[in-house]
Amino acid sequence: MGCDGATAQAWRALGGAEGQAARVRFRGGAGSPLDGGALPVRELARAAVGVCSLAAAELEAARGGPGGPAELWVDEGAVATAFVSERHLLVEGRAPVVFAPLSGFWRAADGWVRTHANYPHHRAALLRALAPAGESPEELAAAVAGRPAAEVQELVHAAGGLAVAVATGYGAPRPLVETRTGRPRPRPLPAAPAGLPMAGVRVLDLTRVIAGPVATRTLALLGADVLRIDPPGLPEADDAHADTGFGKRSARLDLARAADREVFEGLLAGADVVVSGYRPGALAALGLSADELTARRPGLVVAELCAWGWSGEWAGRRGFDSLVQAGYGISAAYASPDGVPGVLPAQALDHGTGYLAAAGVMRALAGGGGRSLRFSLAGTASWLVREVPRDAGAAGGPGYAPGPWLREAASGYGRLRYAAPPLAFGPGDWARGPSRWGTDRAAWAERG
Repeated sequence: MGCDGATAQAWRALGGAEGQAARVRFRGGAGSPLDGGALPVRELARAAVGVCSLAAAELEAARGGPGGPAELWVDEGAVATAFVSERHLLVEGRAPVVFAPLSGFWRAADGWVRTHANYPHHRAALLRALAPAGESPEELAAAVAGRPAAEVQELVHAAGGLAVAVATGYGAPRPLVETRTGRPRPRPLPAAPAGLPMAGVRVLDLTRVIAGPVATRTLALLGADVLRIDPPGLPEADDAHADTGFGKRSARLDLARAADREVFEGLLAGADVVVSGYRPGALAALGLSADELTARRPGLVVAELCAWGWSGEWAGRRGFDSLVQAGYGISAAYASPDGVPGVLPAQALDHGTGYLAAAGVMRALAGGGGRSLRFSLAGTASWLVREVPRDAGAAGGPGYAPGPWLREAASGYGRLRYAAPPLAFGPGDWARGPSRWGTDRAAWAERG
């Protein structure tokens, strides 16, 4: 089938030329596990992948290549599999734990609360705030049940943890992307090999968990030299990095140490793109705001991702896809008949934002760079609940099975089974599996 309205909306939000979105075509939507439910998740997912594919083709053309075929066919089975990539991951035959026992919905005195406790420091903060005498789900449930949902939310937030009262109406409108222009690149990017529009482009990856790593994983697929940098004291979960570390290298630097900061500044001086997933203001406190970075280096593209948006009282709060679903009213829209809040069929805010951010980076490079972009899970949620049109023509029915879009490869974690990339342009797989988190050298690869 032809391009849909959601693809045109997303392409327009990214500044793409009118009419170009018609190149994106879709096939194989029947039986998609993303279909059904209160919101058009399938339509959001395929549109995000579609504009990412189109941006890759556009960048190849800007670098002197053919720019892909006239029609870019997105397979919806590949999209559905990729949007739940963490569920398909096997590490040496073992399935990872997606959510920890203390991450979930809890009934409060006047509603519901969603918690996120997958990381040890968040789990410790949650228990410190609510159940210091116990660690079981039953004890946490009892502690939440005796308090109003908003009180639980604020107690946990004050302790450094993550809990959100489940909203019963949709949150305030947010833009899908915010763009600011800096100084363009002094010289055009050189020609790139066909199908690898990001070849020779250096991407400094300052992201964690899913949305940002999906963006940089996609840029790595398309040929970028992606180097992820994390602070030593904040380890990433092995399974999360095994899922999103494909094609990248990963190193650790402590920016409070003069020697490490010097190495980091050297990396910045050689970067073409910086992708950040820190809360608003966090990098600015280190002298690394988007405005400062783009002022330093002509042509630099900076893409920033956050949970709750870039303005308002929640802008500085931590968040994850599941929490934004709860706080934005999506969980209530997916509630069961007995009132228990529900979830989207995928962490679509994370994955969708990741593909949109990758598309934004490539569009910025194609236009000469010198641009900063802002994305948020709340912005993607706002698009989902207010604008994405539902496709009435391809819903329901059998036909989906993930098998054709599952791959196996060696990695720093052992043998992996994983979801193939869903793009309609570029390689069908990554050049290499993920290394172990934080074990690579903090240096750019030699440019060929």
